[in-house]
Amino acid sequence: MYFAALLARTEDGWEASDTELDDVETLSDLTDLAREASDEDTVLVLIEQEDAWFGVVRVDGEEDPRIYVSDAAAASRSSYGEILLTDELLGREPGDDDADLDSLDLDGTEDGEPESSDDEEDENEAGDAVSHSPVGDRDILADLGVSEKELLALDEGDALSTIADALGAAEVLETVR
Repeated sequence: MYFAALLARTEDGWEASDTELDDVETLSDLTDLAREASDEDTVLVLIEQEDAWFGVVRVDGEEDPRIYVSDAAAASRSSYGEILLTDELLGREPGDDDADLDSLDLDGTEDGEPESSDDEEDENEAGDAVSHSPVGDRDILADLGVSEKELLALDEGDALSTIADALGAAEVLETVR
């Protein structure tokens, strides 16, 4: 189950809107969606997948979007996560066809090699190609009241609520949940 919302900072505070990501295929599409909410002010796109990962995309006017993803490996298994996990974010060369997410060895086996029947071994190897570490701009919310340390300490289950609370936007976010 996914949840996605836009938080737009306005002169009157934060405004939240539930957003549908079905038509969003690229980071550029997501950035355009955020800019439609507000061309000049800060817009945050908040995305979460139940207790697995969360992501924050920050769009400030015409600046390039800033991205933070709590668990790159979990997000790489998600269609919405794939939108956020750019080559730059993952430290890959742009256009490196050998490193696209479709070709990553996420199950821990080599091509042509049978999968292990030992579930525990599979769990330990799964996601080795993309780390379970956070990726992106860890200071994405620092000027809004959520430090890098606080961001890294967030639990995936209630991260978006905690972020919204720190921003003073908890009530408006809950109206769109």
